[in-house]
Amino acid sequence: MLCEKPFAMNLKEVEEMIQLSKQNKTLLMEAMWTIFLPHYQYVLELIKNRHYGEILKLEADFGFHPVYNVTSRVFDKSVGGGSLLDIGIYPVFAALSTLGKPNTINAKAEFFASGADSECEIIFHYDNAKAFLKSTLLEETNTEAIFHCENGTIKIKGRFHEPSSVVLIDRHGNTETKTFNYNSIGYSYEIAHFNKLIRDHKTESDIMTFEKSRQLISTLDDIRKLIGLVYN
Repeated sequence: MLCEKPFAMNLKEVEEMIQLSKQNKTLLMEAMWTIFLPHYQYVLELIKNRHYGEILKLEADFGFHPVYNVTSRVFDKSVGGGSLLDIGIYPVFAALSTLGKPNTINAKAEFFASGADSECEIIFHYDNAKAFLKSTLLEETNTEAIFHCENGTIKIKGRFHEPSSVVLIDRHGNTETKTFNYNSIGYSYEIAHFNKLIRDHKTESDIMTFEKSRQLISTLDDIRKLIGLVYN
């Protein structure tokens, strides 16, 4: 089963899903499509190889401004509506996939009348880095992920979570733009991986692993506690 992100609304539900998939020997994967995209894999490789040294600061955001409608699932707290689980998951995933689990987290949020969060600002603190993350349903944002490193900057341009381009800026200000010749909306990369898992009789992805899903939802749970967001 390919399950749309977020896997579930909290860690308890995610653990139940994982255990059932193992008991029934059924393939299960969270559909975090970003990790399968060529431009994102390219950035992960640059960071892994310390192309510009260690990351010192990450800035990642995702914002758009839908018309407020209490009947829409985007604003319905009972089904996980709000900015954090719907779109904040992408900046959070950007931090976790490059810097890992933070030592501490600061977070604050604004809320709609429905109780769903309209905007969430988050800071992840690491030993030698910080990640400044934002999700909002109140405005359009650049939706970029910018990695400020010791010797340069790696920028994933607008709508970083979907097919995009990457700009490399060295310490002298020289820039290079990498394009990836996308000819689809981007879901095809995730689907190709999942189809291969089926053909190979696998029950867990080696890329979007259960542990990644656990880490992602547990971090979102931690943020919800900080902002006082409880799903009924």
